[in-house]
Amino acid sequence: MAESTEKSRYSDNELAEFRELIEGKLAKAQQQLNFYLQQISELADNPDSKLKGLDDASSTMESERLYTNAARQRKLIRHLENALIRIENKVYGVCRETGKLISKERLRAVPHATLSIAAKQNRKKR
Repeated sequence: MAESTEKSRYSDNELAEFRELIEGKLAKAQQQLNFYLQQISELADNPDSKLKGLDDASSTMESERLYTNAARQRKLIRHLENALIRIENKVYGVCRETGKLISKERLRAVPHATLSIAAKQNRKKR
């Protein structure tokens, strides 16, 4: 019986490398969220001083944009925090559909990915 040489998980050193990458992205995402929250707070504190001369419609659109971006950052932060939990549990980088390792290239580009490219493409076909 031939022994499979396919890895079922990333090594501790590889996980440490991914942790560093994720922690850096998490810090940037939290900084960006804080920026959006500060902008929202400034809008709320000074409702009469419209955004540097913008009319009501533009001011409302800007406010909505800030809320949308803040929500997007919160979601990204949650995904990155979940990726750190998967690293702790040593299941990081394992595709949740195929059970095979997600490529390092994909994880470097999207460190919170839980699907391999093949699994993601199969989902789109369905």
